Amino acid sequence: MIKKIIYLLLLLPFTIKVIADDHALKMKPVINLSMAKVMADACEADQKNSGYSPINIAIVDAGGDLVLFRRQNDAFLLSIDIATKKAISSAGIPFPTRLVEELVYGKDGKPGIIPGLAHSKDIVAFAGGLPIRTKDGILLGAIGVSGATADEDEQCAAAAIKAVEGVL
Repeated sequence: MIKKIIYLLLLLPFTIKVIADDHALKMKPVINLSMAKVMADACEADQKNSGYSPINIAIVDAGGDLVLFRRQNDAFLLSIDIATKKAISSAGIPFPTRLVEELVYGKDGKPGIIPGLAHSKDIVAFAGGLPIRTKDGILLGAIGVSGATADEDEQCAAAAIKAVEGVL
């Protein structure tokens, strides 16, 4: 009987660890406001250095919830919604919105393979939205930029991500 009790006492710590590991919360990195501010600053610096039109910048977390929104002076008012939806689209799919554009409208003269995607009210099918991922590929969120040309919007979003790639 004493042998059984000693045996159980020796195994108990290992059993508790296995049970605890199975029920532990899985931790994952998240985007925070300070990181989003660094990204928005880099995006604005790119806009200033390149000289394209004023922009709106939206940064969302992996669930599509707004972390930061910034509107430059004289940026188009209607681009507020577009920037936000580019970020939400890129977080929700999660691919660059340029790829969504190609899926919807096609590329190199070939028709898109998912044209119906353009009818979703929350999906934006043109460049300017990019997912934000860690080096391990974990989705943190996305950035959407609008107000300049689609290529310039995407350039700005890429500059924002590059500004934080050392901490991703």
